[in-house]
Amino acid sequence: MEFSLLTMSLVVFGVLFLALGAGIWVGFALFIVGFVGMTFFGTLPAGNNMASSVWATVEKWEYVALPLFILMGEILFRSGISERLFKSLVPWLYRLPGGLLLMNIVSCTLFAAVSGSSAATTATVGRITLAEFDKLGYDKRMAMGSLAGAGTLGFLIPPSLIMIVYAILAEVSIGKMFMAGILPGLLLASVYIAYIIFQGIRKPEIAPRMAESYSWSERFVALKDLAPTIFLILMVLGSIYAGIATPTEAAALGVFGATLFAVINRQMTWKTMMECLIGAVKTNAMIMLIVIGAGFLSRVMGFLGIPAAITEFIVGLGLSPYTLMVLLGLFYIVLGCLLDGFSIVVMTLPIALPMVTAAGFDPVWFGIYLVLMVEVSQITPPVGFNLFVIQGLTGEPIMKIARYAFPFFFLMLFTTAILTIFPDIALFLPNIMVGK
Repeated sequence: MEFSLLTMSLVVFGVLFLALGAGIWVGFALFIVGFVGMTFFGTLPAGNNMASSVWATVEKWEYVALPLFILMGEILFRSGISERLFKSLVPWLYRLPGGLLLMNIVSCTLFAAVSGSSAATTATVGRITLAEFDKLGYDKRMAMGSLAGAGTLGFLIPPSLIMIVYAILAEVSIGKMFMAGILPGLLLASVYIAYIIFQGIRKPEIAPRMAESYSWSERFVALKDLAPTIFLILMVLGSIYAGIATPTEAAALGVFGATLFAVINRQMTWKTMMECLIGAVKTNAMIMLIVIGAGFLSRVMGFLGIPAAITEFIVGLGLSPYTLMVLLGLFYIVLGCLLDGFSIVVMTLPIALPMVTAAGFDPVWFGIYLVLMVEVSQITPPVGFNLFVIQGLTGEPIMKIARYAFPFFFLMLFTTAILTIFPDIALFLPNIMVGK
């Protein structure tokens, strides 16, 4: 029996939303949808294709970097690095408009450069700053909102777990993706800082003045506490950009450096190491289940011709490149209310990437655009993961935290618009690397 592409598409996406709505784990839901699609509409054995698809996904050497970067983040989460960051930055930020609210942005920017995870960045920085802000009488709306927004930098500033997954699936260089994330990450952090300074000038009461004062000598002495963070950034990213190590080797170096720092800081015990290993295994298993499930579903959809048909249809509409990106952005915002970031990337890439490349966009640039859209999903209810992290730290209701983070939602969209109009912000550093 012949089925139209419309019928197959409606069945596949209908089963997917039913499975997700039933609360089935995303990875398993993707396998179910792929199995149903191949069984009813395909001509090849579904079980054999599932097995070969899983193997074709997990046998890629590049994925070894994923658990290593996750383990590095787990070790740093328990190593006292956030306390040192706080001590080193307080003397430099406390007098600025917005005061220590800027600590959320600067700390998350620095920690993102060594963790690779949005949730780890938010939790590690939030454990220190939120308690301190509460003691000092800071506005809790700005405190929680700025942390929710800044925590998303863990996905944009390399090394980023989601960039690794995107690079492998899109078949682009992980090193190029890491380089492409640096300037957009710094741009987004700068936009956040400008907003907080503006609010600090407009409403000084959001950041009460501290009684303490610091001399210039005390400020420079405090910078020594930044040394471990800077050392890890240079070890991990520097080794990649200098061509000394592959991303996987750099991740192993990062694990070694983070462990060394934890031992020196007297934070590493046998119990702590086991907690780090178990946490890394759980996180990596969750991510890889989604990736292999999406790999199987993508193969099934490819056999059925669904991605090619959708791409051909949308390209045939004759939309301008910017109109296409606006519509994709709206689509990703809706998806962000329903799915986590990794699911969004692996589920939509087979359809979205051919469309944007046909429209003339660079796949490395689109990776950064997609990561920004994933960052937006981190602070959109009801699934925004950063919101759950902050709820765990404060006990505040999810919707209240989402309201606090709303201004930063628009700041992310503003930054995405700038990046779309000026794509060289993302492509400048990768192009330099190619030039070498």
